[in-house]
Amino acid sequence: MNMIKALFKAFAVRWKSYRHRFVPWIALNLQKNERTLRQVTDRSQDKFLQDEDVSESLECLFTELLKNDLKNQSELLRLLPSSKRHVYSNAGIETHSAAAPCTVMLNTLGFVVERKRSSLEFAGTGVFITRGHAPRGSVVAMYPGTIYEADEPVFFQSIRNPFVFRCIDGVLIDGNDKALSKIVYRSCSGRDRLGPFRLSDSSWLTTAHPVNPLAVGQYVNNCSNERAANVCYQEFDVPDRFPLELRQFLPNVKYRADTQRRLRCVVLVSLRDINRGEELFSNYYTIVH
Repeated sequence: MNMIKALFKAFAVRWKSYRHRFVPWIALNLQKNERTLRQVTDRSQDKFLQDEDVSESLECLFTELLKNDLKNQSELLRLLPSSKRHVYSNAGIETHSAAAPCTVMLNTLGFVVERKRSSLEFAGTGVFITRGHAPRGSVVAMYPGTIYEADEPVFFQSIRNPFVFRCIDGVLIDGNDKALSKIVYRSCSGRDRLGPFRLSDSSWLTTAHPVNPLAVGQYVNNCSNERAANVCYQEFDVPDRFPLELRQFLPNVKYRADTQRRLRCVVLVSLRDINRGEELFSNYYTIVH
């Protein structure tokens, strides 16, 4: 009897994390939870923050992360034009110990996001503002993972995987940090490299405190009728002008290297001021009319 109860409990926990990808459950339950839906009148109105502002925020944080790691960036910096080297080289910084990425984030953006036990029962891990506060319209997290176009194979990676994010245009992001998903990401990340220039960050696969501290968005939980969403997902295609030396902090990589499409990222943007100690909640479903 105890074994049956344990199996039933394990199934219930698994079901709560996977049910949002089960179409019959979605059809039966979405209308019962109106506050969990985000509705926009047109695709052009889906973005809470302009792409230029998203790019500027990421460049600002990534620049400080690179400055904080100059001891390990010497080979890369030698290949940059002198004008760019000057941007990252601060007198005497090489003699100081590097700060933790979260500290860099706090000093740059004014807040820190970290993974912790969720305040929701059965929700598992959640994401919280642990220091400072995030003003309305801030990029508070990124959704890491492998990017799959509509015609690329993701079936085996998706089995028992609640971390597959679907963009409006059908592009998928596999944010799972375990099993086959982890192997695929590592393989693609190692493939996409230009000499000393790494084009992605894989540290989110192995630690709760990745090199890019924003790369925790896959653990943001869905809102409920009692807990309104305080962040929203926003798709962002990395522009061609994004500095090559800063791409090492992007937590996304394409499954297929030869695609001409820009790298798709998904960021989470704060819908209101979020204070220290608050958990982040998003809308898992956006309905575009």
